[in-house]
Amino acid sequence: MRSPIPASRFLCVVFLVVLTIPLTTTRLLGQSSGTFYTLDVSAPAPPVRSDHLKLGGTNSKGQTVTVNNYYISLNGKPAIPITGEFHFSRYPRAYWAEAIQKMKAGGINMIATYVFWNMHEEREGQFTWQGNRDLRYFIELCGQQHIQAIVRIGPFGHGEIRNGALPDWLLGKPISVRSNDPAYLTYVERLYNQIGQQLRGLLFNDGGPVVAIQLENEYQHSAAPWGLTYPGQPMDYTVADRDRAVTQEGVGVATAKNPYAELGNDHLRVLKSLAQKAGLMAPIYTATGWGNAAVIANETLPVTAGYAYPTWTVKKDISPFYRYTNLHKKPDYAPVRYVPDDYPYFCAELGAGIMSTYTRRPIVPANSLDALINRCVGSGANGIGYYMYHGGSTPKGQDFFFNDEAYGYPKISYDFQAPIGEYGQVQPSFHRLKLLHYFLNSFSPDLAPMTLRLPSNADSLKPTNVTDLRYAVRGNGRSGFLFLNNFQDDTVMTDKTGIRFRLKTADGDVVIPENSTVALKNEQNAIFPYNLDLGGIRLTYATAQPLTRFSDGKTTHYLFFAPDGIAPEFSVLKSKGVSLLATGTTTTEQNARRWLVRCPQKGTSQFTLRQPNGTQVVVLVVDYATALTAWETTINQQPHLVFSSATVLPEKQGHTLLSLGQSAFTMAVYPKPKAMPKLSSGTIVTATGNDLLSVYQVRLPDQPLTIQTQKVGESRLVLPLPDKLPVGVSDIFARIDYTGDTGMGFMNGELVTDEFYKGIPWQIGLKRFVQQQPDRQLMFYFRPLYKKAPFLVDLPSSVLPDFGRSGRKTSINKVEFVTEYKAAIQF
Repeated sequence: MRSPIPASRFLCVVFLVVLTIPLTTTRLLGQSSGTFYTLDVSAPAPPVRSDHLKLGGTNSKGQTVTVNNYYISLNGKPAIPITGEFHFSRYPRAYWAEAIQKMKAGGINMIATYVFWNMHEEREGQFTWQGNRDLRYFIELCGQQHIQAIVRIGPFGHGEIRNGALPDWLLGKPISVRSNDPAYLTYVERLYNQIGQQLRGLLFNDGGPVVAIQLENEYQHSAAPWGLTYPGQPMDYTVADRDRAVTQEGVGVATAKNPYAELGNDHLRVLKSLAQKAGLMAPIYTATGWGNAAVIANETLPVTAGYAYPTWTVKKDISPFYRYTNLHKKPDYAPVRYVPDDYPYFCAELGAGIMSTYTRRPIVPANSLDALINRCVGSGANGIGYYMYHGGSTPKGQDFFFNDEAYGYPKISYDFQAPIGEYGQVQPSFHRLKLLHYFLNSFSPDLAPMTLRLPSNADSLKPTNVTDLRYAVRGNGRSGFLFLNNFQDDTVMTDKTGIRFRLKTADGDVVIPENSTVALKNEQNAIFPYNLDLGGIRLTYATAQPLTRFSDGKTTHYLFFAPDGIAPEFSVLKSKGVSLLATGTTTTEQNARRWLVRCPQKGTSQFTLRQPNGTQVVVLVVDYATALTAWETTINQQPHLVFSSATVLPEKQGHTLLSLGQSAFTMAVYPKPKAMPKLSSGTIVTATGNDLLSVYQVRLPDQPLTIQTQKVGESRLVLPLPDKLPVGVSDIFARIDYTGDTGMGFMNGELVTDEFYKGIPWQIGLKRFVQQQPDRQLMFYFRPLYKKAPFLVDLPSSVLPDFGRSGRKTSINKVEFVTEYKAAIQF
């Protein structure tokens, strides 16, 4: 999408060395009050090593993937993968393409997906690869969208699936699962051969999108319970007999020494051999390496995790995932079974939400997620991945529900509070994460090789410390990025005021900001560049966060946004023949050495740097609210940004607009397009009042709804469905505000959707249910919320009802319907 600074769309995992550098804190005197934080960032990045790794390769198109102990490169260029987990078998096939489009529009450049064994071989020897279980079609769609894929081939997968995806019929065999038992491996080999057939021609080696394959999952770390059990019986786990004593529930720290560790590593070697024999060849094989799990030394890339709001702990606890640490030295969930310095650091399972259980229902705040990514990248991670990025609905099997009922999960819903919800809803966390994804996609060639510098108190700073400033630097000795985070789960951080930095680079000290201070509010995070190369012009620092950059050949555009409460300030080093032009409300001051450009915290501003050869650099600055509405796209083969509350999905011809609840909305485009855009329906007119962007008022045809629901008693609700969705409507969302324990939705007497109460309205997309015969209605049943329910500790007090003398409460408070409008637009 960008030239000559393209965002990588291939798997690239980058690792950085983290060094602890002395911190100096100084009270400022004179022209501005505050505190100086001084950090020596002058050391260059250390040399990288790759000879020890048996990873990487070249495909039929001549493309290369190479791996060293800090990062992966595509065709020699460092890049950072941004992986979003999406389970194709948990989502209707008809909407896969749109789901992939949304993920890509959110900045995801790789999709990870499970092949759940029991969904494909529910009956022994009878494999299903059709309909919603069509792996090949899903990967083909990824290729059409130019997005890479990691296929998690099992055999064990977990994923909150019954038996961790092992088929029930395995329990009736005289074998030891998840071991080198020859009989077990025979069944695994049959599975792998089937997957190999489905992916033939779609692997990286053949020029396809599958660049990585994960073997097993959390092997010798955790397991799932067998679903065939009895009420009250202790859980019987899907684990090799020898590993029962060291296997745990969920993701966590594992300190017990496994005497069979080498046997576990050998099992992964056998699985890799079987996968390759089945034709599953990839430049990267991954293994979940957290919590002392098994790996194949130098042959599998250990990936890591981070869940700040787990359900497998006894209660809420403050996590370690929001303080900057040396992840390359000590990974999260250490100890680990590998040498961390030998591999890039790739956080492949960062909890982008969490799945509720019956007894635990944490709510994951949207602002916890971008803070988590800021912390991980600012701690040396060069690959990030979300579990889950897109929610779904687990299908029902022939004999049972596939969701893990033994652990107390919903029988169908797998919404996961993900950035894209169970029914394709784009949630607030999607927009917050998008800002970081665009930054990483654009700046990863610079950022990936950069080493980490931490203040001297980083190792001793506890997650419970809410007063000390948390910061880190990634740099190459001369330039880099300053990371700030003031978020911590399950507590409140103090606002940080009067902050200034002195970064000691190889080219001299950089003071940020020069003559003033910045403040970082509770729950806020930010990234500031220093000594950033703007096409041959040095940006000494900015107190604004980079969003993206692109070029049309003659003009290079840099987009920044102002974090809330921080005044954007840019210090530009003067150079011969370069002139600066500020527009609008931007102000400048200068001396013999630099220009100091100040932009307003609200609105849009711009300044231009012109060079003697006729090229120019344009810096556009928007406020945070505007940045949240940004969409990267291409118009007439040139990169652009569209700002709109509507979701903007690029198509082969034009774009699709999806607007939830608003038939009228504003759309702005940067740089200004040459022609007036055209809508497939409705009207679009030019708005005035902005000289930097082309602003349009869009009005789509209204689609009034006349859905009349009927309450039956205090616990049942009948919702009639329309015969079809009107033209110009993508979906209709029912929002049911209720108080209860659980909600269940039935169609034709069959359970089709469910939800565990968390104090927020239940959202159900209706399009997948429309036109299903013979009963065109959904019937909802709500069970009462009890005063002594164990999960009430996870809910805010504001949503807890008055239970009265009965000690229980059921009420259907409000039902509303929200239309998602759809239109095509061409520029």
